Amino acid sequence: MAPNGICPECGTSSRQRHGWRRRRIEDFPAQGQAVWIELRVCRWRCLNSDCRRRTFSDRDAAVATPYARRTSRQAQLLGHMAHAAGGTPAERLLRRLGIRVSDDTILRQLLRAAQVVPPRARIIGIDDWSWRKSQNYGTIIIDLERRAVIDVLEDRDVVTCTDWLRRHPEVEVISRDRCGLYAQAARKGAPQAEQVADRFHIVQNLRMAIEEQMNLHGRATGRALLSDADNISTAKNLLKTRLAHRKSREEIFRTISALRQQGLTCSEIGRRTGFPRRSVAKWLRFETPPDRKRAVLKRSSAWYFEEYLKQCWENGIRSGNALLPLIQERGYEGSLSNLQRLLAGWRRAEKQEQEGPTKEDQILAPVRDPETGHTISPVIAAALCIKPRGKFTLEQARKVEVLKEGSPAFTTMRRLAMRFNGILRGRKADPLPAWIDDAIETDLAPIVRFARTLNRDIDAVRNAIEMEWSNGQAEGQINRLKTLKRAMYGRAGPNLLRARMLPLHHTN
Repeated sequence: MAPNGICPECGTSSRQRHGWRRRRIEDFPAQGQAVWIELRVCRWRCLNSDCRRRTFSDRDAAVATPYARRTSRQAQLLGHMAHAAGGTPAERLLRRLGIRVSDDTILRQLLRAAQVVPPRARIIGIDDWSWRKSQNYGTIIIDLERRAVIDVLEDRDVVTCTDWLRRHPEVEVISRDRCGLYAQAARKGAPQAEQVADRFHIVQNLRMAIEEQMNLHGRATGRALLSDADNISTAKNLLKTRLAHRKSREEIFRTISALRQQGLTCSEIGRRTGFPRRSVAKWLRFETPPDRKRAVLKRSSAWYFEEYLKQCWENGIRSGNALLPLIQERGYEGSLSNLQRLLAGWRRAEKQEQEGPTKEDQILAPVRDPETGHTISPVIAAALCIKPRGKFTLEQARKVEVLKEGSPAFTTMRRLAMRFNGILRGRKADPLPAWIDDAIETDLAPIVRFARTLNRDIDAVRNAIEMEWSNGQAEGQINRLKTLKRAMYGRAGPNLLRARMLPLHHTN
């Protein structure tokens, strides 16, 4: 036993013993058998009259923390096992080693160790991840210099992100995606920091704009049954597209019926047309093409009250805010935005009637693959549009040539895409304003919209071109987070998920 004790409250040394007790602590097992350490702990009187403690016990944090039932090194082992494997898997492994402990105790040890404040970071990446896809989202924050997770937030609210950034004034650079939420939070919470847009998301937005523009050349089904005249531009009138799709169904039905009259089986017709055998058999049971079944209207849909809304429309009540309480009295359960969408269609139709006939919408022939005869889908066309020529295969090079010949818009977009890739790879943002001006002058609506979006976020895009930082590490950490969340069957709360995502030097 020690000759004296040190009060943990005031630091006063004392030689007056108050008593002693035995303390039993579990240590590492030996040969699969549990090992216990018995300590004789003295209790001392505090000689400082101003100290609020009257007695205190000997403490040795190197052996065990106060009130602990296991040594510090065993508790550290439990925390490492919980961080690497989780609760139940760690329990099974530890039992094989001779340490009998429950999964709840293992996770409590991990949570206790994870309450340490992580180190400060100058350059961070911020991105969102889904608790439940398309419903609930959280936020992950990465230290891009150390390549480690700093924090995991429970939501992606602007206020939450802003408060976090205000608590960390040391942040100098924030890498983010094109989401306006994080841009707003960075402006409010860290005005001193430079924002960097993610290069991958910029290129992805360009590809999506090209894909949207190529969709105007008709709906690519992957089958060569549809005529070119049936693929009508969807840029101005959605109703024409639906009528064209219905007409194409009639042509497909006539083709299937003609093949059936030749004595072919449903399987052979399916091989020739590309439709499933069961779909062919179902179509052959009808004399006309079967219409798609419309869903039963519910009270949450504004179309449920179409007749009453038409009466109000004819009586001059045309404001959504004025119509909403009227149909809510009749049981409407939807939102104002659903009602506004219905009224917007009526306003467009009325406007077209008042303006009179305009010039016919251009019927754009879809570009077809010369080898298979199938329509080249907008997805493939967009991917080829942004791909450098040196990485083409022979088949891809032939498709690009056919797309250039059949679509002047594709030629324009590929020229712009190659210039944009050159700006990104050249690490010089000076040519960017000229590129934006040229993209706006193309009169291709999706490309113009993409260029104007770049212009609104020009500072972050410039930094993305000139600086080395990107959100690639955040995307990788999100993949790791999803793996951990699914391994825990989605039942991990924000505290446990944060503890497992933080690196070991944060939780030690």
